[in-house]
Amino acid sequence: MTKCLLGVYYLLNTFSFHVLNIVCVFFHCIAGFFSQYLVNFRTAMADANYTGSMVSEFVIVGFPGLQDRENKTILFAVFLTVYLLILLGNLLLICILAADTSLHTPMYLTMCSLAIIDITLSTCTVPTMLAVFSSTTHTVSFSACFTQTYLFLALASIESFNLLLMAYDRYVAICHPLHYPARMTIRLTLQLIVVCWLGGFLCPTLPLILALTKRFCGPNRVLQCFCDYSGVLRLACGDVLLISYVSLFVGLSLILIPLFFIVLSYVKILLSVLRISSSAGRAKAVSTCSSHLLVISVFFLTNAGVFISYRIPGTSVDMRVMGSVIQNVFPALMNPIIYCLRTKEIRDSLINTLKKTKIFPGSK
Repeated sequence: MTKCLLGVYYLLNTFSFHVLNIVCVFFHCIAGFFSQYLVNFRTAMADANYTGSMVSEFVIVGFPGLQDRENKTILFAVFLTVYLLILLGNLLLICILAADTSLHTPMYLTMCSLAIIDITLSTCTVPTMLAVFSSTTHTVSFSACFTQTYLFLALASIESFNLLLMAYDRYVAICHPLHYPARMTIRLTLQLIVVCWLGGFLCPTLPLILALTKRFCGPNRVLQCFCDYSGVLRLACGDVLLISYVSLFVGLSLILIPLFFIVLSYVKILLSVLRISSSAGRAKAVSTCSSHLLVISVFFLTNAGVFISYRIPGTSVDMRVMGSVIQNVFPALMNPIIYCLRTKEIRDSLINTLKKTKIFPGSK
C-alpha cells in the first residue's frame, strides 16, 4: 500500500511540477515586490529599545497529528487532485462564459469574476499546502508569509462582496424586471466588480498593519497549512488582545454585513416570486436563484464552521486546520460544479461546445 501511494505521489509530483513552479514563482515575485516595504515598515514600527532577535522566517507545520510520510503522501495526492480540479473547473467555466456571446450579461459577468477569485484564492494557499505535505520542514520568509496572509484576507473579502453583487443582480432582475436592462448594464456591472476588488484589497489593511506593529521574537511555528492571520498573530510577542478584537470586528463585518444584505435581497425575491401568478414563471424565477443560493450557502457555511471551531473549547488543532483547509478549497471546487449542473444556459452552452468539437455525440 505504501509503495503504491509513493508511486502515485511521484507521478503526481512530476505531472504538476511545471504548474506548481509557475505558481510559486508568481507568488514569490509578489512577495519580493512587497518584501522591502514590509521589512522597512516592520523596522519602523519595532520598539527602538528592543535589542533581541527578530523572527526572519516561519515554519508551516501543517497537521500536527499527521506528520508521518504516509499521511503526508496521501494529503499531497488528495490536495493536488483537488487543486487541479479547481483550476480545470473554473477555467472551463470562464472559457464557456467568454466563448458564448449569449452569456455576455451582467449575471454571467459576476459569475466569471467569482471563478477568477476562486482560482486566485486557491492558488494563493494550496501550493503552500502541497509544499508542506511534500517536505519534512517547510519554511517561509517573514515578508512572504505576511504577503500570503494579506492576499488570502483580501481575496476572501472580494468573494464576499462579489456574492453580494450577484444577489443584488438577481434582486433587480426578479423584483424589477422592467428596470433591469437600464439599471444593470454591462458597464455598471464591470464598475461594481472593480469596486468589489478594490474594496477587498483595502479591507484587510488595518488588521495587517496592526499585526506588523508587534514584534515576532519567539516561536515561529505556524500551526496551519499556510500563513493564516490568526495562526501568525498568536506568535507575536506581547499583548495582542486589542489587535485580536479589531481583526475579529473587521472579519465579522466583512462576513455579516454582506450576508445581511444578501438575506434581505432573497427575502424580497421570495416575496416577489410568491406574487407571480403562473407556476411556470415562478419555477423559472426559482431556478435562476437556486444556483446562487447554493454557492452563497457553501461560502458562508464554511466560514461559519471555521469561526465556530475556533471558539469551541477542546477542539483539536488538527480539526481547526482541517476547517481552514476546507474553507479554502471547498467553495472553489463546488462553485463551477454547481453552475455547470444547475444553470441551464451554461449546461446547454457546454453541451453545444462538446458537440461541435465531436467530443459529445449530437444529432446529425
